[in-house]
Amino acid sequence: MKEEIIENEENELFEHYKIVVDPGQKPLRIDKFLVNRIENASRSKIQSAADADNILVNQNPVKSNYKVKPNDIISIVMAYPPREIELIPEDIPLDIVYEDDDLAIVNKKPGMVVHPSYGHYNGTLVNAMMYHLKDLPLYNTGEMRPGLVHRIDKNTSGLLVLAKTEQALNKLAKQFYDKTTERRYYALVWGTFEEKQGTIIGHIGRNEKNRKVMHVFPDGSQGKHAVTHYKVLEELGYITLVECKLETGRTHQIRAHFQYIGHPLFNDFEYGGDQILKGTTFTKYKQFVINCFKILPRQALHAKTLGFTHPTSGEYMRFDSELPDDMTQVIEKWRRYLSGRESME
Repeated sequence: MKEEIIENEENELFEHYKIVVDPGQKPLRIDKFLVNRIENASRSKIQSAADADNILVNQNPVKSNYKVKPNDIISIVMAYPPREIELIPEDIPLDIVYEDDDLAIVNKKPGMVVHPSYGHYNGTLVNAMMYHLKDLPLYNTGEMRPGLVHRIDKNTSGLLVLAKTEQALNKLAKQFYDKTTERRYYALVWGTFEEKQGTIIGHIGRNEKNRKVMHVFPDGSQGKHAVTHYKVLEELGYITLVECKLETGRTHQIRAHFQYIGHPLFNDFEYGGDQILKGTTFTKYKQFVINCFKILPRQALHAKTLGFTHPTSGEYMRFDSELPDDMTQVIEKWRRYLSGRESME
């Protein structure tokens, strides 16, 4: 038997496996076959993936009672198994913009970690959702828990979808894998653009010198394929407001890609945007930028639009959010600066 993991997007919380069945394989239910080949995958998880049409054999969806045959090519998309960190419900305010029995859309504030991890065991969006769900009967039976199929950085604001059922989790994971979701971000970046729209292509992987940040490898020697489309929305002198449309979902994709083309995000300390990269040498100008940094003490990035097909109804849903106050205040300050009304004192 030959087995290989051909996709595992770092910033998306799902895994993709491709398995070629051994020529000598005897007929066996696919759920029994896969549970012995995928680490940490229970039979119920595999059955749930099959129910969501996330298991393909020779490019056709199959149910969990399908009998595997020699040389079958199996493809499976699975949401990540729960981490070995106990999820404690915490009473933390959330901006829930939509909710039904299957999912919730949350407009995350900057500074909130999305899910518990080593170093961030509490205070996360998932802890807050656990508290939000605590009075529902399915939560008390253990059948309901907030499931993530994508995430945004701690200091990035904006829209996230959380699944409330296993079925919704699997169907949403498949959409993120198939790249049929719509995700648009607004970012303030340093500098101006000759072309008003464009596409940034470049493999993204861990920086070899600093593992906490990502690096673009244009030759494709390391990392994973990443594509970001952008459009200039407003020129603000020495910074620019851009809309970014993600085709892939790599860790820090927008931040790394814009640093790579010489336009780091405004006040992004991990990618060099917290320095005064463009403008004049006047002291008043420097103080003006420092004041903007104080208003916006994070990278200027907001997940503005999120679109997907509802996992149960099949209806296409699209959500849009307003820019947060810190970004709108900085945009207004730059507009006033440009018009000459900003005192910079």
